[in-house]
Amino acid sequence: MEFALRFAGVRWGNDGLAIATERWWLSRKEVVTRFAPGQPNAAKEVLFDRFYEDRYNDPGQFMMATNSYGRQVLLSADQGKTLYLSGMGASPEGNRPFVDSYDLGAKTAKRLWRSEAPFFEMPVAMMDASKGVILTSRESRETPPNYVLRNLRTGQVTPLTKFEDPYTALKGITKQLVQYQRADGLKLSGTLYLPAGYNKDKDGPLPVFMWAYPREFKTADAASQISGSPYQFIRPNASSPLLWVTQGYAVFDDFAMPILGEGDKEPNETFVEQLQMSAEAAVNKLAEMGVADRNRLAVGGHSYGAFMTANLLAHTDLFAAGIARSGAYNRTLTPFGFQQEERTYWEAPDVYFKMSPFNYADKIKEPILLIHGEADNNSGTFPIQSERFYNALKGHGATAKLVFLPHESHGYRARESVLHTLHEMGAWMDTYVKNKTEARPRP
Repeated sequence: MEFALRFAGVRWGNDGLAIATERWWLSRKEVVTRFAPGQPNAAKEVLFDRFYEDRYNDPGQFMMATNSYGRQVLLSADQGKTLYLSGMGASPEGNRPFVDSYDLGAKTAKRLWRSEAPFFEMPVAMMDASKGVILTSRESRETPPNYVLRNLRTGQVTPLTKFEDPYTALKGITKQLVQYQRADGLKLSGTLYLPAGYNKDKDGPLPVFMWAYPREFKTADAASQISGSPYQFIRPNASSPLLWVTQGYAVFDDFAMPILGEGDKEPNETFVEQLQMSAEAAVNKLAEMGVADRNRLAVGGHSYGAFMTANLLAHTDLFAAGIARSGAYNRTLTPFGFQQEERTYWEAPDVYFKMSPFNYADKIKEPILLIHGEADNNSGTFPIQSERFYNALKGHGATAKLVFLPHESHGYRARESVLHTLHEMGAWMDTYVKNKTEARPRP
C-alpha cells in the first residue's frame, strides 16, 4: 500500500474494508481512503480530501466497536454498507459533538444527532446500532460529566451515573466565550472566568491572569474558528490557571494566539508582530468589557506558551508580570527547527534571532517567574534554556526567579511539584500583580 502524503493512521474493519488517513503538514491537506486489506493490489478509493485545519467542516472519525477477539474494528451496519462518524462538531457556537451515519456507496453522511445547549454531550460508544442507542458523556456548566444512554431515534435519555460535583469551591464562577478582533481583522476568541458573586458595576475592574499557547495556521478562516464549548463543566487540572479565579482574579484562558502564514508566507517571519497584535486585542477587549484593570495583568504559559510569555514581556508593555513554565528562550539551542518551523538556523538566522527572547533580555523590565522540570527531556526545552535565560535577565537587573523541580520532566506530575508550582505562581502574582500599587505608564 502506497501513500502520496505522510501516513497518519489506519482503522481496520475486515478483509474487504479498512480506512487509511494520510496528511501533509505544509499544505494542511488530509486524504481519507478506503481499501481492501485482502486485495493488496486493488486501488484505494478516496472518501474525504480536505483541508484539515478547517474544523467547522471536519467530518469526524469513523466509530469503532469491539469484535469477538476483543479487538477494535470499524463499526458497520447493513452488511458493511454503512459506517458511523463522530466528532467534536466545531461551529461558531463552539463545539457541538455529533454522530452521523455514512453511506459507503454514495459517500454521503446523514446527521443522526448533535449535542444541544445547555449541555455538552460527547459520544463514547455505539451500544446498539440497530436500535440507534449510544453511550454518551453529558455535562453542563454546573453539572459534572455523567454517562447516559441516548436513543438517537426517539431522543430518550437514560441516566446511568450521578457523579457529584468534586469542585464545590468553584460554585458560582461564571464562564463565557469572548470574541474580538485584532488589528489586521483576524477574529479571535477566549474563555473568560469571573469570580463567584462578581459585580462589574460594584466591584470594578479585576486583576487578570491570561494564559495561552500559540498555534500556527495557513488561512485566516481557520485561525478564526472557535474551539471549546461554553457549556462544558468548569473544572481545573494540575496545569490549569483556573485556580486563580477563586483568589480574586479574572482568568482569560486559552485566548487565541494564532500565527498566520497564508500561501507561501512563513508564519514565523512575523511571529513577534502577531503575538503583539493578538495580545493587544485581548487586553483591549477585556478593558472595554470593564472587567480588566490594565495595570494589573499577568500573562503565562507552558512550553511554547512560556516562549510566548517571554516574548510578550520583551516586546510589549501590556503586562505587570509573567509566568513561564518549561519554556525555550534561545532558538540557537534548537538549530534544526522547533515547533512547526522546518527551516534550520543556517537557513533563517534572522528568524531564529528575532524570535528568541534571550536576545532581548535587556528589554524585559516586568517581573518574570521561570519554572522548569530539572529532568525535562523534551528536545526543545532542555533545562539549560531557563538557566541561561535567567542568567541573562539577572545580569541586566531584571526581577526574575528560577524554580527547578527535582525529577520532573516537561510536565509536572508529583503532588509536591504541582503544589509547589501553584504556591510559586500564586505568590508571584499576588506580589507583582494583585497587590501592585504603582501605576505604569501606558504605551
